[in-house]
Amino acid sequence: MSKVIENFLRYVSFDTASCEESESAPSTECQHALAKQLVTELKELGIRDVRYDTEHCYVYASIPASEGCEAKAALGFVAHMDTSPAVSGANIKAHLVDNYDGKDLLLNEEKDIRLSTKDFPELAGLCGETLIVTDGTTLLGADDKAGIAEIMAMAAYFMNHPEEKHGKICIGFTPDEEIGRGADYFDVAGFGADFAYTVDGGALGELEYENFNAAGAKLLIHGRNVHPGSAKGKMKNALLIAQEFQGLLPKEQNPMYTEGYEGFFHLDGLSGTVEAATAEYIIRDHNRELFEQKKTFFLDAAAFLNRKYGEGTVEVNMQDSYFNMREIMEQHMHLIDTACDAMKEIGVEPKISPIRGGTDGARLTYMGLPCPNLCTGGANYHSRFEYAVAGAMEKVTKLLVLIVKKYGER
Repeated sequence: MSKVIENFLRYVSFDTASCEESESAPSTECQHALAKQLVTELKELGIRDVRYDTEHCYVYASIPASEGCEAKAALGFVAHMDTSPAVSGANIKAHLVDNYDGKDLLLNEEKDIRLSTKDFPELAGLCGETLIVTDGTTLLGADDKAGIAEIMAMAAYFMNHPEEKHGKICIGFTPDEEIGRGADYFDVAGFGADFAYTVDGGALGELEYENFNAAGAKLLIHGRNVHPGSAKGKMKNALLIAQEFQGLLPKEQNPMYTEGYEGFFHLDGLSGTVEAATAEYIIRDHNRELFEQKKTFFLDAAAFLNRKYGEGTVEVNMQDSYFNMREIMEQHMHLIDTACDAMKEIGVEPKISPIRGGTDGARLTYMGLPCPNLCTGGANYHSRFEYAVAGAMEKVTKLLVLIVKKYGER
């Protein structure tokens, strides 16, 4: 078994789910366990410059430049330790499926949970590969423990091959990326990189340098509960008003119906009673102008319902989360060109596409660290049907090594 796969299977044994409701940083204490493990392993590799932010759960390390390469660009690699709270990440039972035959894969016989080629047709292209899957009751954690495993394997390579020429290599592992807080306390200056890559993408070959502009919005809907037998003209049903609000939004601008550069309004949570209801939304668009229009439309819908049902019926708390990094990345396209060249050298076809989501890299780019996103070899993230392709993870490790070498030659 290769080093990167050994790493990965070890890291997914840690339950590191983040928690959006928590106000602490990190949002969950369990993330510290993996952070401490990584600190230990980095030191065991012989890396001397290892720092652990014990308060906020960030891990930093750097490998000094080779002799004669001190003036080369310092290159960073970043991955996140937390997993999505959408699906349990506790007691993950990961196992390898060697020489996958391209057919439906039974993950759990007792519960009859299958990884279906009908639901996930891309599986047909993975015949002969080794897949890493779960028992179908948890996510796998390839997002982003695959990225961590690949960065650690890359670091081990350079520590074991001192003859390889390279500039300074900077390593960073963050908490709480899945809830949009991964860069909140990231020490960009202390990290020490001129440029970086997040290793947090999906299928082999994916390369991304643009992402959604993103905002989160919470509706607080104030109703009035009256006995239904005498409610005429008096009751104001907060749950029905929440449904009415959703009905005002463009039906086609829903994540179920969008792809590519198409933005959306996504109802992510709804709870309440006749008296009071809460609806949580995320608003996304790659185009900044369309993004601002979406936010305005959202506020206008709330204002309409307040005119209809009375001021204060619908409160909106809206906050921007991150912005599209493309406008900054276009000034640093050498990062994209270098990654594409390295992919081609190892027989991987680059697939440049927009991220239909967020990444620590977007915020880090706006914090002064240009940071596009590289693939990891995982798929079906945030899902019981998540899997990783072992061969792809091994190639990503080679990709990271080659990118470092190329910047050592620049």
